[in-house]
Amino acid sequence: MTESLLALRHAPKGHYEIAGNFPVDDAIIHALPPGLKIVSADSYGSSAWSVTARINAVCPDGSPARFFLKCTTETSGKAQLAGEFAAMSELYKTIPSLVPRPLAHGQLHLESPPTYFFLCDFVNISDRLPDPVGLGVRLAELHRNSLSPTGKFGFYVPTYDGKLPQTTGWDSSWASFFGKLLLGILRLDVEVNGPWKELEDVAIRVVEEVIPRLLGVLESEGRSVKPCLIHGDLWEGNVGTDLETGNIYIFDACSYYAHNEMEIGMWRTEHHRMKAKAYKREYLRNMEPSEPIDEWDDRNRLYSDKTKLMYSAHVPGTQVRNQAFEDFNYLVEKYASKSSNAEELPRAACTSDS
Repeated sequence: MTESLLALRHAPKGHYEIAGNFPVDDAIIHALPPGLKIVSADSYGSSAWSVTARINAVCPDGSPARFFLKCTTETSGKAQLAGEFAAMSELYKTIPSLVPRPLAHGQLHLESPPTYFFLCDFVNISDRLPDPVGLGVRLAELHRNSLSPTGKFGFYVPTYDGKLPQTTGWDSSWASFFGKLLLGILRLDVEVNGPWKELEDVAIRVVEEVIPRLLGVLESEGRSVKPCLIHGDLWEGNVGTDLETGNIYIFDACSYYAHNEMEIGMWRTEHHRMKAKAYKREYLRNMEPSEPIDEWDDRNRLYSDKTKLMYSAHVPGTQVRNQAFEDFNYLVEKYASKSSNAEELPRAACTSDS
């Protein structure tokens, strides 16, 4: 947490009589539905890149209303929260019952430091893992019902996975889009962790040789891939169950239109608790794997490497970087073009200062 974000918690509360320990900026008051009376605002939950709060209010008819607020002063905060608002709005437009209603995003009136916010309805979420059966049904509903506005893969604006941007420019080919997405994340990883020639070399081979073969086949011989709206970062911290209704909600989205199988690639990673086979099994009961089905597991491995490299870029020195490297080697050995003078693939180990 930056010092400036800690300072935000102690900013003046202004002229409004609002209980609680979190200051409510005029920009937030103007973003809320009209006629509300704000009763209190308190710090709520935790986030690595922002400060978060719950606002309690009363509607004109006397009924209670609650809202969730996220604020950040990070350099990328403006684009980060604009991307989250766009993603949550697109999800809400597609399946309103799956996400908390997004209300607004913008800049606080606080003069220094420049501070940005995201505001949505508050849902009282359980921190337990979601029911695999229910989640599989809801995700499949999202993927089936979504429709890319351009008919292409990508998104309107860059969305941020954590604090880092994703390459989301529109592309008519899924193989082409995913290659650009992976290269963008590789660059972020190298910026944070430093060069690792063996990783960079094998990653380039994945983009130039594996992806055209493994993903290109999805768009050949009469096959096609539907661009589906995905959440983009669906780990256990971004999905939960409403304690009052039992409904499953997803949030903190970094969406884009993608091959639907991309959504569950991260459930393969060891550092997430939703790696249990039940989650993939229940999803696939509602959305069958794309053809060729016998290559589904390798596509899932490839899609998981996007998550692994992004995690590595957020957590310098993690061994997850080495796991992505091993996956790339496996995929190159299996799918890359062979030649008699091809060099043996590198097998260097990743170290924390690589």
